[in-house]
Amino acid sequence: MAVACADLFDVPKEFLFRATEGFGAGMGTMDGVCGALTGALLVSGLKNSTANLDNPKSKSSTMKISKSMLTDFRTKTGAIICREIKGVDTGKMICSCPDCIKHGVEVVEEQFCT
Repeated sequence: MAVACADLFDVPKEFLFRATEGFGAGMGTMDGVCGALTGALLVSGLKNSTANLDNPKSKSSTMKISKSMLTDFRTKTGAIICREIKGVDTGKMICSCPDCIKHGVEVVEEQFCT
C-alpha cells in the first residue's frame, strides 16, 4: 500500500517495500491491524511529520490524521483487524486484500490529495 503512495514524498519505492513488507496479513499473524491500514498510517507520518526530533510539534496533527484514516478505513472495510476482515472466526470475509489495499490508498488520498 505504501509503495502505491510513493509519489507523495521523496522515498524510494524499494525502501517503502522493505519497510512495510512485514505489515501484510495483519503483521504476519492475522491478529494485528490490516497491513494496508498500517501502511497508510506510515504514509501519514511520512507526509505530515516535520521530523524535528527535538521539538516534534507535528506529532499531534499526525495522530489526528491517523485517527481519521483509521475511522475511514474501518467504515470502508467493516473492520481494522485482519482476522475480522478475512472472516477467520466467522467464515465470512468482509473485504478482500486487494480491496483493503484500494481502501488504504483511498484514505491516504482523502487526507493528502484533495
